Amino acid sequence: MTHRRNAIAVAGLLLAAATAASAQDQVLNLYSARHYSTDEALYADFTKATGIKINRVDADDAGILARLKAEGAASPADVILLVDAARLHRGEADGLFKPIKSKVLEEAIPAQYRGRESAEGTPWFGFSTRARVVVYDKLKVKREDVDTYEELADPKNKGKLCIRTGSHPYNLSLFGSVMEHMGEQRTQEWLKGLVANFARQPKGGDTDQIRAVGAGECQVAVSNSYYIARLMRSDKPEDKALMERVGVVFPNQNSWGTHLNIAGGAVAKNAKNSANAVKFLEYLASPQAQNYFANGNNEWPTAKNVKVDNRALQAMTDGGEFKAETIPLAAVGANTVKVQQMLDRVGFK
Repeated sequence: MTHRRNAIAVAGLLLAAATAASAQDQVLNLYSARHYSTDEALYADFTKATGIKINRVDADDAGILARLKAEGAASPADVILLVDAARLHRGEADGLFKPIKSKVLEEAIPAQYRGRESAEGTPWFGFSTRARVVVYDKLKVKREDVDTYEELADPKNKGKLCIRTGSHPYNLSLFGSVMEHMGEQRTQEWLKGLVANFARQPKGGDTDQIRAVGAGECQVAVSNSYYIARLMRSDKPEDKALMERVGVVFPNQNSWGTHLNIAGGAVAKNAKNSANAVKFLEYLASPQAQNYFANGNNEWPTAKNVKVDNRALQAMTDGGEFKAETIPLAAVGANTVKVQQMLDRVGFK
């Protein structure tokens, strides 16, 4: 009888351990640099569909990368979400991501929106994009004078340009893209031309640049498209008046196309819940999740065959179509170290 009781007790302990392990498997630890309220529904839908609970840590991109380095092998992170190619490249270069192989992701996400592939797999995947566009004062500037990135450095636009700091990831990626197209020497001359055309020293975020054009502080600015879409969807009279005054250009439609900033995700190098992490990334490539990016946060989906139903994005591009550049964003990220050195040399703060 004692032997039988012991056997039952052992069986009970094994069952409890198995149950605990199963419960542990239904967890995903997410480090996210995305701070958008619309993403809450996205996370909730994933949990509802899979039963996997998301524990989230929010920080900026640089803070997340620093935290991963500090935590090392003890890091609880399973998935990392970052919002720019420069940061995604940094995480890849520092060995903070675990390359993965997923047929679902490879079929859904075009190659230019992924990290550099190796025998081990792909280190990161992009799930949404924002176009880096030009905003101009329709009363003072001709559209044809600002319809390429190159023209922003032309003397005809001297004293007209507002832009955020050059070292911000959005600009580092744009400048890394320009370098991919124009080469190092021409890119440095172009950056010098931008500095010569400043209406003021760089400061503030992209929305501040748009408002500065509306206020007459400058006549031309650079912004990510989703900030513009927010203003277009606003009910505030001052925002409506602002968007009546400014025009929007998607640059380089007759050459290499408009640069895209990217938001993407990766499995953390020391992920304890790797299978759940891959499931989550695959979910982000689904039509349902891609529509959250498009309609909730005014971003363009990266997944193939996903139709955007966002009036602001459609109005901005006369129906939603524009020519985007096709260079791999992994290459853009790799250029940003040299770009930062150029910025120092030309005095772009």
